Amino acid sequence: MSNTINKFTQYITLLDEVYKTASVTSVLDGAPELARQGANANELIIPKISMNGLADYGRSSGYVSGDVTFTNETVSCNYDRARKFTVDAVDDIDTAGMAFGRLSSEFIRTKVAPELDAFRFATYAGTSGISTVDGAALSTGAGAIAAIALAADGMTDKEVPAENRHLFITSTILGLIRDLDTTKSREIMSSFASTVVVPQSRFYTAIDLYDGTTDGETAGGYVKASGGKNINFMIIHKPAAIQFEKRNVNKIFTPDENQDADGWIFNFREVGIADVYDNKVDGIYLHKAAS
Repeated sequence: MSNTINKFTQYITLLDEVYKTASVTSVLDGAPELARQGANANELIIPKISMNGLADYGRSSGYVSGDVTFTNETVSCNYDRARKFTVDAVDDIDTAGMAFGRLSSEFIRTKVAPELDAFRFATYAGTSGISTVDGAALSTGAGAIAAIALAADGMTDKEVPAENRHLFITSTILGLIRDLDTTKSREIMSSFASTVVVPQSRFYTAIDLYDGTTDGETAGGYVKASGGKNINFMIIHKPAAIQFEKRNVNKIFTPDENQDADGWIFNFREVGIADVYDNKVDGIYLHKAAS
């Protein structure tokens, strides 16, 4: 039994790696040291800084004093999802201990990462004040490049730094651009810190999260919300996004510890936040389809 436990422990230590590989939004994760636990269970404390602008220099009076303020903003986590699985001990023995390990990694890859990505994109897309283009069809590579260039130029005009801009785009539109293969298209695409292909099934302006208990929602997961639209591409300046994990729990209970059945138990819980700094909404650009 101890060898089996060690094997499962090794699987659990790899789950974060599975998430990083499977999630297309992990590139936006904030540095953990920038956020700390809040007083309440669903809170994070994030540092913010504000300061005065320049003032006239006086030949006799010298410098004008200015104020700089460091504050710690308390934000509430808006994502708290979980699931529990049980694998019968005999079934796991019959599969040489692979059933439980595959369950945990496949769950992260095929269920957790897609939902987390969809939630984050929908949250950013629904933020008031971001730049949005609605109802534009991108059917050619030239049209796609023109739209991306317009977006990038618009962000530059709003003084969003060119560094750390990430382009999230569907494979269909990226394919049109690759087929174009011009000096201009390569130049524009190379200007981003990264270009990330997003499956359309994760790329909606709004989603509904199934609660897992209501009739019709027992399967859990998410669906495109009524009125939600497909996203063609998004440009996200990483410092504009508030994206942190507060708690990621992967618990294992052996059949001996399981008081309800002769089986292994895998408990998973993800608590975090996806939001946009109120003074950095210009760092989010959304290009969405008409319907």
